Amino acid sequence: QVQLVESGGDLVQPGGSLTLSCTASGFTMRYYAMGWFRRAPGKEREFVSAITRSGNNVYYADSVKGRFGISRDNAKNTVYLQMNSLGPEDTAAYYCGAGHDANSNYATYFYWGQGTQVTVSS
Repeated sequence: QVQLVESGGDLVQPGGSLTLSCTASGFTMRYYAMGWFRRAPGKEREFVSAITRSGNNVYYADSVKGRFGISRDNAKNTVYLQMNSLGPEDTAAYYCGAGHDANSNYATYFYWGQGTQVTVSS
């Protein structure tokens, strides 16, 4: 059974940091590009970051560039999202997806996790 399970979401104060993890099972993650998206209440799903199969190329939304870092450990079937300098605007449910290409188009990802909630508030 194909599964992506996100973890690491939490309530954090503005300026704080979190690391999200997404672990794959039922398929070999190293054959797929991985992406992180988020959805805030009342807003559309938004691209956050993506990483190629090898991890050699990474991509970020302008809103998180310089604050977030994506990485992967193919031996552990896990992709990470390190988030720094968090602000209230980062409050959202964060989802990881697996697809053939590392890009910002959520429609090209075909495996999805259930999401993990990140809340940034004092």
